[in-house]
Amino acid sequence: MKAITSRENALYKELKRLAGSSQARRKAGQTLLDGVHLCDACLKTHGRPQQCIVGESASTLPEVVDIVARCEAKNVTCVLLPDALFKPLSQVENGVDLLFLIDTPAPMLPEKLTQLAVLLDAVQDPGNLGSILRSAAAAGIKQVFCSPGTAQAWSPRVLRAGMGAHFLLQVFENVDLAQLIRSSDVPVLATSPHATKTVYQADLRQPLAWLFGHEGQGVSDELMALATLKVAIPQPGAMESLNVAACAAVCLFEQVRQNN
Repeated sequence: MKAITSRENALYKELKRLAGSSQARRKAGQTLLDGVHLCDACLKTHGRPQQCIVGESASTLPEVVDIVARCEAKNVTCVLLPDALFKPLSQVENGVDLLFLIDTPAPMLPEKLTQLAVLLDAVQDPGNLGSILRSAAAAGIKQVFCSPGTAQAWSPRVLRAGMGAHFLLQVFENVDLAQLIRSSDVPVLATSPHATKTVYQADLRQPLAWLFGHEGQGVSDELMALATLKVAIPQPGAMESLNVAACAAVCLFEQVRQNN
């Protein structure tokens, strides 16, 4: 492995910018994967990273040695950092000091919706977004469309919450959801607490797209008006509403139930 010991090293400076700034990540078209699980998922399903970065204290751990060997077999440059230099790059406390630098995937936006999909209208919390991506991947969905105002999908916090789901999905960002819905070849179902039909009464045995909204305001009025069907999740308890990630999980796995 190539050792870097100076904070003035050009690669280290760039890694530090990417670790601390969403603007820098967007500009560079790159992001950082933090920890063994995400790095392993990347190697299994995404391909080779641009760089593998290892903290000195983690360099002899068997799982890190394995990942470094797999990277070197793919001719990936592996960099060793002293712990004091690695720490500012990671947002994970008590984690394994391993990072991948990758190019942020940017799939080509399809002309219309033709298959199972999830549409997200201004879902702002990174933990919620990551959880929804994880549920979507587990439910067999392949496409997720995020409106402007939705959290940056490839940010470190969303990646951690997604637990590798990103590499099983096509994630489209800054999408005009209204235009997408208007041109859709499949029904679009929006969740609303005011709907008269429940998700359990809807026929989900067909390709369709799910529309989930902002944590506070829900789906916007414009998009709600474009939805093919509105459905509610029955809540016999006293809570006003479900967390959007929980709502998405209920809907997606009701669809799985109906199709199995």
